[in-house]
Amino acid sequence: MKNNNMTRNLGEGNISKLLASLAIPAVVAQVVNLLYNIVDRVYIGHIPGIGANALTGVGLFTPILMLINAFAMLAGSGGAPRAAIFMGKKDNDTAERIIGNCFTFIMICAVVLTAVFYVSAPQLLRWFGASDATLPYALSYARIYILGSIFVLIVMAMNMFITTQGFAKISMLTTVIGAVINIVLDPIFIFVFNMGVRGAALATVLSQAVGAVWILHFLTGNKTILRLKKANLRLDAKIIGPCLALGISTFVMLSTESILSISFTSSLSRYGGDLAVGAMTIITSTNQLIVMPLQGICQGGQPIISYNYGAKNNDRVKKAFFTQFKVCVIFTCISWAIMMLAPQLFAGIFTSDKVLANYTAWALRIYMAGIFAMGFQVSCQQSFMALGQAKVSLILACLRKLILLIPLIFILPLIFQDKVFAVFLAEPVSDIIAAIVTTIVFMFKFNNILSENE
Repeated sequence: MKNNNMTRNLGEGNISKLLASLAIPAVVAQVVNLLYNIVDRVYIGHIPGIGANALTGVGLFTPILMLINAFAMLAGSGGAPRAAIFMGKKDNDTAERIIGNCFTFIMICAVVLTAVFYVSAPQLLRWFGASDATLPYALSYARIYILGSIFVLIVMAMNMFITTQGFAKISMLTTVIGAVINIVLDPIFIFVFNMGVRGAALATVLSQAVGAVWILHFLTGNKTILRLKKANLRLDAKIIGPCLALGISTFVMLSTESILSISFTSSLSRYGGDLAVGAMTIITSTNQLIVMPLQGICQGGQPIISYNYGAKNNDRVKKAFFTQFKVCVIFTCISWAIMMLAPQLFAGIFTSDKVLANYTAWALRIYMAGIFAMGFQVSCQQSFMALGQAKVSLILACLRKLILLIPLIFILPLIFQDKVFAVFLAEPVSDIIAAIVTTIVFMFKFNNILSENE
């Protein structure tokens, strides 16, 4: 009875309270999940004598990390909204087939990605800009993390199927448990056992393994609405195909982070050397402090939008979107103000090197100058996914990074005399343009999508 009430509540009650009940745990989960990488980098950046080079080396692993995450989200972000839509249609059998197919898909990805990345890691890290000073640290971290990537895939993909059923607190506990374990193990492995960056990677893998066990225990237990069953594990093109089609926009967003990271590091290495690359490592982590909670807000809104869209309750879909939209915009505007006023605070968290900290504070103001616009762009783009609009979501996902940001990284240095400034400036320019276009497209298409749903 409790599980049935959970799904009914998505179609009833006050939207603001419902969004808060789902978004707050999701935001907490996203922030805690971010700690997996941030805690590693904070400890690594403060290793005596080698902190700066070690931090830069670990930052060079980011493209591989983002590709692993991208494959997880290809299944999770595409499958979870579709599962919620079918729940809204009272077709839980199809929703369970979606969960089973998505799980099989990520297991296949785990085998392939582990083999490919483990073998090619040295060449890839060199390609990403590793120098003789930073490659040993990058490779030590990468090899251990890659071997544990199966746990990362399970946590990122399957946790979304817990959230989409309305169990936001259970989803949050997944990341809280893992993060606490990571925070405890990091200093022990890094400093007590003197394992350095290898210790940081091992702590992360072990904490993700615990999270993966937690998720699978819940999804195969009695408390879940949709259960992961052996009978649904066989891949069916009619089931997995639409999920991957919907998830491709998130996949593009995350996988292009790899291309983006390569573009940034190669340009910054050319114009600013290891110091600029080290600053970018810190900036990337700081940027995630805004992007991850923003994603959490939209994860809270997704089950409400998807469920009511499936139930053809268009008024609640509208209310859910505009409530989510306002929260996202307010959050990013406040974040922008903090970044502009206190960049030194964030730089100092990651490094005790004064030169690197001062350089990062300068670059952070430039890079974050357009972060206020992300609230518009992410809220609209994620809502297209919640409504099952795969094609337009994919186009808008490509707009910000592939069409705008990556070309600007290479074009703006040809225009400005200060080349490093020009590279960092590419981010706010693309943020603002993408936000304007995405918001206009969404507002234009939103009513048409709802009209077709009646």
